[in-house]
Amino acid sequence: MTDAERRVWGRLPDGARDALTARLAPADLRTALLDVARTRAAAVRPADLLRRWRDDRFVRPADSDPRVLAEVEARLWRLLPAEFAGVELSPVVPLGICSAVAPVSQDRIVSTMRATEVVSDATNALAVEAAVRRRRQPAAGEVHLAASHRHLRAQPFGPGMSAHFRLFALVSSARDTGSGRTEARLLVRHLSYWQRVLDALPATPRLRYTVLDDPVVAERVADTVVPALATGGGVALVEEPGRERGRGYYVAAALRLTAGDGSEAVELGDGGFTGWTALLTGDAKERCLVSCLSTERLAALAGTPR
Repeated sequence: MTDAERRVWGRLPDGARDALTARLAPADLRTALLDVARTRAAAVRPADLLRRWRDDRFVRPADSDPRVLAEVEARLWRLLPAEFAGVELSPVVPLGICSAVAPVSQDRIVSTMRATEVVSDATNALAVEAAVRRRRQPAAGEVHLAASHRHLRAQPFGPGMSAHFRLFALVSSARDTGSGRTEARLLVRHLSYWQRVLDALPATPRLRYTVLDDPVVAERVADTVVPALATGGGVALVEEPGRERGRGYYVAAALRLTAGDGSEAVELGDGGFTGWTALLTGDAKERCLVSCLSTERLAALAGTPR
């Protein structure tokens, strides 16, 4: 535990932590927490609301223009291939949806009192939906999902940075057919889409990829993915062999979407292969590729689409 956690639990009666985390049934715990919330809410005054609205980074409105965002996201939906099914996610997802499948601390997530948490990564939610759909398919089936969603994260991002932001996310899941063919097919599907999305940017857009210690996938990237992306207009596919960020989170290969060069480069998106649908379906052969793009950053660079 942190020093703050030890201090708080130390002020409560012995056994309080064990009672709340282990001994109380989930329904009883919700009842207790809702009673606490109701009592605290009853003490809130209008002046408290104004202060929180002004000072709390979780509730402050975004700086982005919703009209511009709506047009940018409408273009992303228009460009999306028909095989991707759109998903309108709930604002909340089951508690532990990130920490159960990925090395993510629950401290970075806004948890609720009803065994749910606010969406902090739509790709995790889409992976669960993909696993549900894959279990209804034959082994040779595939699932491709897309969502545009506002995310909320608890960790501080620094001065001037919002705690919430919109991402356009893709998740694909399919069973391994050997020799890296499935990975190559999914990479081409995602990267060719992002190539079309970024093609109209005035800044210099780049699709960057890193193979993560997988020689078979490296071969398929060289003989399948790179040639397939070579005809994608002005958006170049660039190898980024020195990337270390995301190792342990992504497997086989990772990707980044950027605009501009050098110190002026803006990161627009990220992605890579994960083991999420393999864990969720109990099938180690299942392959899952996730990728996402910040629509607010894209709108800031592109302006209002014509």
